Amino acid sequence: MLRLDSLSLPLDFTPETLNALILRKLKCAPEQLKSVVPLKKAVDARDKADVHFVLSVAVTLKDEAKVLARLKPGVAAPFTFPKAPTLPKARFEHPPVVVGAGPAGLFAALTLARAGVQPILIERGKPVEERTKSVQMMQEQGILDPESNVQFGEGGAGAFSDGKLTTGTKSPLIRTVLQTFVDHGAPEDILYIAKPHVGTDLLKGVVRSMRQEIIQLGGQVRFDTRLTGLMMRGESMEGITVLCGGETQQIRTDTVILAIGHSARDTMQTLFRQGVRMEQKPFAMGVRIEHPQALISQSQYGKCWMHPALKAADYKLAVHTPDGRGTYTFCMCPGGEVIAAASQPDGLCVNGMSYHARSGKNANAAVVVSVGGADFANDPRQAIAFQRELEARAYAAGRPGGEYAAPAENIQSFLEGRGRLNIGRVQPTYDRGVGPADLGALLPGELADTLRAGLRAYERKIAGYTAPEAILTGLETRTSSPVRLKREENFECAQLAGLYPCGEGAGYAGGIMSAAVDGLRVARAIISRYAPAEG
Repeated sequence: MLRLDSLSLPLDFTPETLNALILRKLKCAPEQLKSVVPLKKAVDARDKADVHFVLSVAVTLKDEAKVLARLKPGVAAPFTFPKAPTLPKARFEHPPVVVGAGPAGLFAALTLARAGVQPILIERGKPVEERTKSVQMMQEQGILDPESNVQFGEGGAGAFSDGKLTTGTKSPLIRTVLQTFVDHGAPEDILYIAKPHVGTDLLKGVVRSMRQEIIQLGGQVRFDTRLTGLMMRGESMEGITVLCGGETQQIRTDTVILAIGHSARDTMQTLFRQGVRMEQKPFAMGVRIEHPQALISQSQYGKCWMHPALKAADYKLAVHTPDGRGTYTFCMCPGGEVIAAASQPDGLCVNGMSYHARSGKNANAAVVVSVGGADFANDPRQAIAFQRELEARAYAAGRPGGEYAAPAENIQSFLEGRGRLNIGRVQPTYDRGVGPADLGALLPGELADTLRAGLRAYERKIAGYTAPEAILTGLETRTSSPVRLKREENFECAQLAGLYPCGEGAGYAGGIMSAAVDGLRVARAIISRYAPAEG
């Protein structure tokens, strides 16, 4: 198999067009070509007059050695798909427990189950089918279930977001994660498109299928089961206590993977009281911005923005501001909507989501400002309290418009500090309704000023970004965990043997892909540790 990179193709290319280009590059006759597998497909829109696709492919030929020998260096290279290492069988005195059924927990539990272990996966929320009903109750009636919502439940927060599978990590396990998603029903093109996403509508089925495999392999999945404490003997794990059905229960185990997600604040407080070492880590907060999707697509693709081969365009912006903080866009949802993402009564936060088709009229993204340890005296409790305070302010500001209505403001009003909302070309998509509010007054002055500086800089990158009709909805407070649980190189808790902090809530990931990869890494390390020695 040979790999060819940087194949430029028109937007309306066909398999025949691609094959012809490959044969020209390789100087081969058609009968030599056996198969073509796409490895990467991206849009090159740097020149708006020549928007096209760029592909990398893996090609199988009848006589690859001869072809490779006569090509100039760099035209093609030998290639094989990376193979995940075989998992050894591991033996445990007590089944390992995985806490949390988000991406990190699901992949950790599935990996353990595939190694012949029978893990116990506990989740404080509900299975994705019932969780969907809870989310709908919130969207339609403003009724919040604190244990089953956009943040808590099977699939984690990402299941009710955009299902974006992009990541800045370079782990070889990324392919394993993507292939697992495909095996459980995700579209096959996520294996090669440059910015893969599944979408909330499809991701729910994928999550359900992964749960079914865990059970089929002998694992247990227990919903409505919340971690309430650690059982320790000296500096080693002995088990956990959980609340299930209103009753406190004990689960004996010496291995706990803690994949609790970034919103399990009560669990973090419990862990802190029990002496688990943690530190405050950088995170970010801000607002959601909505534009017409047509504006974004035209800006990114030029005159060909309506070409059927092009999907709704996204963007990613960042700027360093004079105060040294910096601001950036996060979780951009083309053709999506802004949703209520609260998980506690009397507190409001927002997030973005989109379905697989990304066919909505609006584009939305978080525009956030970095905050760090110096803002909270390096105390993780202060960082969590700060999140709670801002969410309480947002809830109170939106409350006159109805239960969990959100405060909103036109972008020009925000830049001028006027607190006004005029709805015109951009119809806000937030499901509980919006009302006018001075968003700048809800944030500390320094953060609001940084956001304003960033927005003005973004106008120089995307014309119309600060158009008067664009709408800001607040507040976005849960971009990532403000806490990191300290762990050693073997992924074990710094002072408690058998406890393995994992994923986004533990401070070691920032999205579906990186959380899933961390779950794989932690589970594999545990399996290797407990696998019987050969011979």
